[in-house]
Amino acid sequence: MSTQGTRVAGSTSTMGAFVAAMSCTACFPALASLASALGLGFLSQFEGISIHYVLPLFALIALTANVIGGRSHGWVRMLLGIVGPLLVLAAALLMANYGMATEWLLYPGLVLMVAVAIWDLKWRQGARPAPTVAES
Repeated sequence: MSTQGTRVAGSTSTMGAFVAAMSCTACFPALASLASALGLGFLSQFEGISIHYVLPLFALIALTANVIGGRSHGWVRMLLGIVGPLLVLAAALLMANYGMATEWLLYPGLVLMVAVAIWDLKWRQGARPAPTVAES
């Protein structure tokens, strides 16, 4: 998979995990209030599907993309990119299987995933060569 492909997969899975977590109103009240403010309150009817299937799926996609693409970004970026999805995956699985309150895992995991996605966007902009002006 190319570096561009891992960037797209990582960013897409970050947004997917974020939206899936917003659908669980009883589990994650801070994200539920954000979802309501954004007009996404209807997602609460899909709470079971989101926590059992969608959130772990997007966390696994992000984890895979960060492991594959991490080699080209360096060890610190790869480590931060792996820890975030692992925290989200652990939160989703503990919530789904044992009904545990896992906000203390999910919120830092989502923050790390968003931070790494922003880092990727900034790193990509810094890596681009400056445009040249064509002389006539």
